[in-house]
Amino acid sequence: MTCVQPIMLKLQFGFCLPIFAWPSARMFRTPGFMSIDPATCMRLGKLADNLGYDSLWVADHLMLGKDQAIMEGWTTLAALAGMTQRARLGIIHYNNALRNPAMTAKMVATLDHISGGRMIHFVDYGNRPYEYLAYGLHEDNTREERIVEMCEGLNITLALWTSEAPLTHTGKYYQTHEAVCTPLTVQKPHPPVWIGEAHPDILAATAKYAQGWNTTPVTLTELGIRLAALRAACAKVGRDFNELELSLEIQVLVAPDHATLRQKLRTILSIAPAGDEPEPGMSAYLNGDTDQLPQSIAETWIAGTPEMVRARVQAYVDAGITHFMGWFVDAPDDSGMRLFADIVAVHFAG
Repeated sequence: MTCVQPIMLKLQFGFCLPIFAWPSARMFRTPGFMSIDPATCMRLGKLADNLGYDSLWVADHLMLGKDQAIMEGWTTLAALAGMTQRARLGIIHYNNALRNPAMTAKMVATLDHISGGRMIHFVDYGNRPYEYLAYGLHEDNTREERIVEMCEGLNITLALWTSEAPLTHTGKYYQTHEAVCTPLTVQKPHPPVWIGEAHPDILAATAKYAQGWNTTPVTLTELGIRLAALRAACAKVGRDFNELELSLEIQVLVAPDHATLRQKLRTILSIAPAGDEPEPGMSAYLNGDTDQLPQSIAETWIAGTPEMVRARVQAYVDAGITHFMGWFVDAPDDSGMRLFADIVAVHFAG
């Protein structure tokens, strides 16, 4: 195991590109898009870099969202590297089942050079089997087997990144014969490795290999449970838990006041498919009967006026989060991401 110190000089705020559409009353990820819109997606990614967001992220799926229409993650990230100047770059849950890990090493090393050393390698075992089965890219096996496979692949990727000597590997899942990955990555000894979620085998892999750990949206209570489990996994192998960059992937909705926030929600709900039911309590909020957002949104999003949003961010920071990966659910409207950068992120700068 190599040890890469986190590139954490301050609290980090990332922007997740809306590379798919998911109009819905329950508002998963990118509900503001009626249909997939690649040009707007890339414009928002470039805008996020210009606004000062610290990282840019794309999902790694082949079939997802409305009409199963989604932009391919690695292709999108490569284009984004050429369109941006400063933000770190990563794929959310990079699917080990889709690409050979020796090829992955070469791809990431190349993009690390093109981007000037901005890559984060956020690797995952592949949690949607129907995608790789549909494309004929991987056999159907258990989650636990895929995690073992991911770890074997990660060992190959790390070996290729950290030595110019040819690598010959004969394993259960992968083989290489005198493979090299030159030029090596810009970042030394290699780009930060992130792993995500709370399966015990994933937490063990995080403690062994990673410089960062990510969780999808959870309540503060659940986050505390997950972080305790991660801390225990680190202690088991003698790893310093405090070395890890702790990341939260989460929906974000911010507006200058409740009236504007209600209008944003009405706009999103207006394109939801017929029959979709909004969160309980949504009608009361939209009607102005209360300024309390529906419970599920209040507890698992960062949402509200700037004051409310700053308080939510602070609560997660107090729990240990150091890097936020935001899905701005009002996209393609860019007013929310602008307001967050201008008022919320600035509040935590320095």
